[in-house]
Amino acid sequence: MTQQPIISVSGLRGILGLSLSPETISRYVAAFVEQLPDGSILLARDGRPSGHAIGQIIQGTINLLGRDVLDAGVAATPTVGVLTRQYRCTGAIQISASHNPPEYNGLKLMGADGRVISAERGAQVKAAYLAQPITWAPWNEIGVTTRCEETVNEHIKKVLATISAGPIQKKKYKVLLDSNGGAGSIVGKKLLQELGCDVEVRGEEPNGDFLHSPEPTEANLRTVAEDVREGKYDVAFCQDPDADRLAVIDETGRYIGEEYTVALCLQNVLSQRKGAVVINGATSRMNEEIAANFKCPIYRSAVGEANVTQEMMFRDAVFGGEGNGGPIDPLVGYIRDSFVGMANILELMTKKKKPISKLADALPRYEIVKHKVELNPEELPAGFDRLKHQYGNAQLDEGDGLRFTWKDRWLIARASNTEPIIRVIAESKSLEESEEMCISAARTLRGI
Repeated sequence: MTQQPIISVSGLRGILGLSLSPETISRYVAAFVEQLPDGSILLARDGRPSGHAIGQIIQGTINLLGRDVLDAGVAATPTVGVLTRQYRCTGAIQISASHNPPEYNGLKLMGADGRVISAERGAQVKAAYLAQPITWAPWNEIGVTTRCEETVNEHIKKVLATISAGPIQKKKYKVLLDSNGGAGSIVGKKLLQELGCDVEVRGEEPNGDFLHSPEPTEANLRTVAEDVREGKYDVAFCQDPDADRLAVIDETGRYIGEEYTVALCLQNVLSQRKGAVVINGATSRMNEEIAANFKCPIYRSAVGEANVTQEMMFRDAVFGGEGNGGPIDPLVGYIRDSFVGMANILELMTKKKKPISKLADALPRYEIVKHKVELNPEELPAGFDRLKHQYGNAQLDEGDGLRFTWKDRWLIARASNTEPIIRVIAESKSLEESEEMCISAARTLRGI
């Protein structure tokens, strides 16, 4: 029996053969494309094996709507953002399920500005998808598809323009890049070589043959950490399949993690560019302390890349990102970018003349814990009411689920945009306290 796909503010995601069918894909693409101005639409995919077949469905749908396609083949999501602007496309579709398991795939939608579409536009696409009317082109007005031959150089050029490459090149860092069969190696290997690094790539072939579970968490990266210890690397950079997220392993084989990616980048960027910073409501407080040290304002948006970039544009922010390892540099593009993370971290290591372990240890220390809670949607309002009663002494923000803030800690509970779960996230100075906060909140949500 066919299930419904998960439709978020910026795209859809589902399990092939269950919630993601050719009909669903075609209808959703048509709903997006029919709202775009005239012009070509960029199409790309991460390395998942299903991406090629899905790409053919999308390409045919767009052409049958009377529109042209520029096919970039396998490319990282941040690269798609750059290419959309470079080739002046009216929009873009990236075929990716990000960090989800291999049975998943999905579509990320971008506008002509190369950023994930806003929540408002996402809602318009969803409404059109549910309404179903599609106007197909007559036989003599069918669009054409052309191949985008050059997909790498402009992205690398933009990243390198944000840092000083010369001093990094002299260090000749030994770097392990874990692309894990995703799209990250295409730009990642060449960028690191341009920075003078001795690079070894795990999962270099972008074929979706994951060497480990695709989300770059500590549990999933244990074999990578062992390789770092044995190979005596200066740093390991670990990407998710579409390369918009980055986790870091230090030279000792210690997992530094995704939460530290934006913080390390921020430490580097604000030393050169002062200005506003935007993070989301579930991102570590360490970024607030870093911004305060540089006397820069910092703002929190709702969770979700589209929400962060919208707030960044409103605040004219110099940098931003999400605690899932997604740094965003507007000089490269309003999109999460693992390559921005690599370049900034290497520059920070070079300027400070310290290994990555020392740089991470010098950051303000907080312990963040993330839980997933399975809960029927109809039970959520009552669960939220119980949480509000339990945490009546906290400052409450209901703009994106529930966010409870105390002087020295916070807790957030919100429905996921990409999975049928409730995310419960807590941060405090103590790992034990953060864990207990999540466990307690999960029990309350379930009514236990």
